[in-house]
Amino acid sequence: MNLVIDTQIILYVRDQQASTEFYSAMLQQQPVLNVPGMTEFLLSDHCKLGLMPENGIAKILAGNTPHPSEGSGIPRCELYLHVGNVQKEYEHAQKCGAKIISPPQNRNWGDKVCYLADSDGHIIAFAENL
Repeated sequence: MNLVIDTQIILYVRDQQASTEFYSAMLQQQPVLNVPGMTEFLLSDHCKLGLMPENGIAKILAGNTPHPSEGSGIPRCELYLHVGNVQKEYEHAQKCGAKIISPPQNRNWGDKVCYLADSDGHIIAFAENL
């Protein structure tokens, strides 16, 4: 029996509108949901990427953790996306404003991977099997 049926990865962002524009351009798709407080992109049949404003999640966390803005710009997660052509996605992400962390390289775990960052410091990796 599978415990997880669907997956949603939610990134806490400083500016929902700016992040929505960035991810729309980088992922080359429009969000499936875009309302105040949450934007969602369909990454695959069972996986969505969500963008939630830092101040919105801070209300839910209710002071039980540090405010997410205290970690803004610090890598807090990695979005690892398998794609058909790493070089093409790497170049496209740069044009969309992603910060270069590491260009495409063959890695010892069997993928060719590049690393970039969004304006909040979240790490985005595009990978393809070697």
